[in-house]
Amino acid sequence: MAHSRATERSILSGDQLELVDKTHHPAIYDADAKALRNLQKQIRAEKGKVRTLVRQRQRELRGKSDARGGSFPGNTEQPLKRKQALSAALKRVNRELVRQRALEARSSNVDAARRALAARRSANFVNPASADRTAGNGMQPIPSTRRRSIIPGSQVGSVSQATKVAQARKDNR
Repeated sequence: MAHSRATERSILSGDQLELVDKTHHPAIYDADAKALRNLQKQIRAEKGKVRTLVRQRQRELRGKSDARGGSFPGNTEQPLKRKQALSAALKRVNRELVRQRALEARSSNVDAARRALAARRSANFVNPASADRTAGNGMQPIPSTRRRSIIPGSQVGSVSQATKVAQARKDNR
């Protein structure tokens, strides 16, 4: 369940509120990845403390455990709401980290695509003189040793025509 900022102010202690305020709208976008990871660790640690307090109070209410210590530190009312507020702050930090990673990945992919396009465009315009088999004055071209398989146009169909002529002579006898 989402809590308003006013609710967060009423249920969180001063240090917790300072951490959670860094995760809200304008402040979270100013932080870099390193600062966000540090904030993530701090919020997780604070959430762990509150979770321990919540579990202990639940055990006391059920009669499973004796009270720990003389008094609980700080604000002990509504510990579940405090834990929820810290969880929501942690979710905001995690989402911002994911958003920043995606933004970096997208920009690196765009750069790689532009480099690939430039390489392909430069490969399309190859100098024909440099594409020759001879690399300079010292090399000689090597002629192909394969048999020439091109038939001249005058010979195409000559065999079938000769067969037709021979058959016509035979028929006229």
